[in-house]
Amino acid sequence: MSLKSILRDLKEVRDGLGGISKRSWSKSSHIAPDQTTPPLENIPQSPWASLPPELLHDIIRRVEESETAWPARAAVVSCASVCKSWRGITMEIVRIPEQCGKLTFPISLKQPGPRDSPIQCFIKRNRATATYILYYGLMPSETENDKLLLAARRIRRATCTDFIISLSAKNFSRSSSTYVGKLRSGFLGTKFTIYDNQTSSSTAQGQPNRRLHPKQAAPKLPANSSTVGNVTYELNVLRTRGPRRMHCTMDSIPLSSVIAEPLVVPGIEEEVSSSPSPKGETSTTDREVPDITPGLRDQPLVLKNKSPRWHEQLQCWCLNFKGRVTVASVKNFQLVADIDASLDAPPEEHERVILQFGKIGKDIFTMDYRYPLSAFQAFAICISSFDTKPACEG
Repeated sequence: MSLKSILRDLKEVRDGLGGISKRSWSKSSHIAPDQTTPPLENIPQSPWASLPPELLHDIIRRVEESETAWPARAAVVSCASVCKSWRGITMEIVRIPEQCGKLTFPISLKQPGPRDSPIQCFIKRNRATATYILYYGLMPSETENDKLLLAARRIRRATCTDFIISLSAKNFSRSSSTYVGKLRSGFLGTKFTIYDNQTSSSTAQGQPNRRLHPKQAAPKLPANSSTVGNVTYELNVLRTRGPRRMHCTMDSIPLSSVIAEPLVVPGIEEEVSSSPSPKGETSTTDREVPDITPGLRDQPLVLKNKSPRWHEQLQCWCLNFKGRVTVASVKNFQLVADIDASLDAPPEEHERVILQFGKIGKDIFTMDYRYPLSAFQAFAICISSFDTKPACEG
């Protein structure tokens, strides 16, 4: 079936539904004729859907292995858009970021990053439009053909500041399908709350995500959202000069995700993690790691900024960003897990940098994150540093 014939059939169906709608609204007492659309099973499939599954699996696997970086990786997304059979096989081949270290589909932005090496991104700030764009890559390219991951817009209100996070840099409406979540600050700009657009109740029960009209919800609470975490900056009461001190409490990530070692079952390629999948995602397995106590599983993960050291020659505070940060700024930070000394955690976990953020040029910042944070969570934490904090500065 050609593309023109498909568009013609869809237009006839649309015109038929439009006629029914007009007649039903003009005179409610009239009974509209039964003009139901044919079932989906009768619609002819694309010729590409008839390929043998073995051949189709081999084709998509080769595309996935060859196109490892954007924008060439868009071919993998195109494979999932051909038809239902292509989409199913593509989803089986493409692994989650924790296992492959790649971002392919939009759902990857809410999945934890890799364990071994961080995913490297950068943020561009536009002061005129109060927007912040997250791109995938080491640094801006000369062709400016960078992969956009997330975008945020700052909206100042009377008692707080909101950062609306979206998949598009041109649409920040909460009623749009591109809406991802938001970051809300308090009056002093020292406490921030991260909200996800998925509610825990709708995710757990598998119910469709129905959005509420803003007037149907409380004015101070985001409609149809759940709290992911909180970011707190310590007050600088004595006005001493030095870096900011911050703590991040991730309510959706248990402390056991950084303490317990991942369990690898012989004969199974997928790695079983002790931490549950973020809200809105399905875990790869329901089995639990036996050496995790219930207290650790229920306790949220807390991140703290790594303490810098004072450099006598440079007369400034320094951190080892491994070349990813080149400009001194009060916004630069590295986050590590705040693990109590009484817990039996590997020594390297106390120093492992989970998220680092720093300046490399005018309105350009790098963002590197790893497991157990997702790109959405890391981006929300980083943009909190752009808000004005008069009570935290020295």
